[in-house]
Amino acid sequence: MTDYFEIHERDGAARVGELRLELDTPRTTPALVDDIVEDAGSLWSDDRDVPDGDESQLTVLPHRSFPGGTADEVRESFAVDYPDVDYPSVAVVSSESPADHGTDAYAVSNVQSITGHGAALVEAVVAVREAIPADTALLFSGVATPRNVALLAYAGVDLFDETAAVVKGTEGRYLTTDEAYFLEDLEELPCTCPACQKPREEFTREDCAAHNANALAAELGIVRRRIRDGRLRDYVEGQARHDQWLTAAMRELDSQWGYLEERTPILRDAQINAATEDTLRRVEIQRFADRITSRYRNRFRNPLVLVPCSATKPYSESQSHRQFHDAIQWRAHLVSMTSPIGVVPQELETTYPAQQYDTVVTGRWSEDEKQFVSAVLRRYLERNEYPEIIAHVPGEGYRDIVSRVEDELDLEITYTVPEGGHPTDEESLSNLSSALSGELKYSKREREHNTVRAIADYLLGDGAGDELFPDIQTTSRYPKIQVRDADETQLATMVPQYGTLSFTLEGARQWVDSDAPTKRVEIDGFVPHGSVLAPGVVDADEEIRVGDEVVVEGPKAFGVGRAEMFGREMRESTRGIACEIRHVEEK
Repeated sequence: MTDYFEIHERDGAARVGELRLELDTPRTTPALVDDIVEDAGSLWSDDRDVPDGDESQLTVLPHRSFPGGTADEVRESFAVDYPDVDYPSVAVVSSESPADHGTDAYAVSNVQSITGHGAALVEAVVAVREAIPADTALLFSGVATPRNVALLAYAGVDLFDETAAVVKGTEGRYLTTDEAYFLEDLEELPCTCPACQKPREEFTREDCAAHNANALAAELGIVRRRIRDGRLRDYVEGQARHDQWLTAAMRELDSQWGYLEERTPILRDAQINAATEDTLRRVEIQRFADRITSRYRNRFRNPLVLVPCSATKPYSESQSHRQFHDAIQWRAHLVSMTSPIGVVPQELETTYPAQQYDTVVTGRWSEDEKQFVSAVLRRYLERNEYPEIIAHVPGEGYRDIVSRVEDELDLEITYTVPEGGHPTDEESLSNLSSALSGELKYSKREREHNTVRAIADYLLGDGAGDELFPDIQTTSRYPKIQVRDADETQLATMVPQYGTLSFTLEGARQWVDSDAPTKRVEIDGFVPHGSVLAPGVVDADEEIRVGDEVVVEGPKAFGVGRAEMFGREMRESTRGIACEIRHVEEK
């Protein structure tokens, strides 16, 4: 039976996949693999001992649990005769010198020595993941517990075993998702799993081991659900608080920008819950701030008005922002300030994640939040020039941030909210309207054209909007704007759900012919319908991220669609959907 690992859902580095290792029934990852090994066995190799694909030193491990320790210890404990098979399903590699052996899964031999050390763990996962193909599973044996497995899955580990949980149970340690209790300290059992149905006085260490295994399996079920929902990071931010080394590992992982950014989609339906200051380090937040300050360029000639964000998303649909618009009357460019996003120009208020986040409202800003938002605002103002800057913001953080940037850049900023006042007070709104007296309004046409170009800049790169859409017409109503050329041929449509652009075939041709950065997927000689599977991909641009608009081209077809894998994953994978096709034509 054919072995394979196919990924179906992604949430950053975490994946829900289908694993088959010579089994009748595929398993859904992240998964426990004890029964997989018991049923089928797996072949193992070590990158130090199997050069150039030499299979003579491979060993099979048909035991219940995958072993921990070094590869030499693995062989010493479990070596058996080499069976008559073509190639192993699982290879053992060291994180210090990982290599691709062409297997479907890889076990890290030195995992015991790195568990408990945040930086070492992250370095090991990243090193192995970067060395092996994207569509292979990663196994950590002998370390998973209900408390740490969510973080391990978030880092990119797919397979685990019960060893650590069971051993701790036999030692009298009762595991939950937040603690490891000594069994003798528990007056009652805080669980209703089958193993915990006995009276407390009859509950043995063997029962404790069974409970620990049940708790680990249940936690993996939660992790899989979170991945499918695109909400694993929110869960991990809470779980990591239960152990200092897990918190350290999460923060070390955040510092691995290239590793996480490549694997994080540019858009999704899931809401970001900004409940902790660790949210500021999330890829989605940092990516938005980076693109706003390196790609976006203001095209209005009017003054800038800085305003606070609103709980309602997009901001323009909130009561407070409607009042701001009534006072401004399209005489100024509106930019919202918010934690954890930073600053949001009005043209990008629907662009992910600007309308897909929620934050804890206390009325007080932490110093980390002030530093982050002020840094983003400073970079934004260094890049964009305005004839005048008006800050229509209250105190309690907003004004502190603006004042910092005002001093750092030696600016003169007009404040329209009186001390102790509120931005929606009658006096504040009157001050705002008066500050814009004499300014000319910009037209609906200018607003819509600038919105389309700003989104193109954000998605594709600095200057892409002007390259792609130098002379356009817009039809329909904001936020579902249709983009047409001078001959009224439709080029693209704005997608309000994500604040992105969806290209037509003619728009894709114009994209390819322009100087704007193109995200291209090269396919083999076939005409795709509905989707392009990974085996059909010949090459893909490195910059492609999940959710990106992509041009698909091959000897027989030209099309446009949306990426379902990141670029390198498209090139390396042998299974799964690389991109969904929206429009295609046969050459």
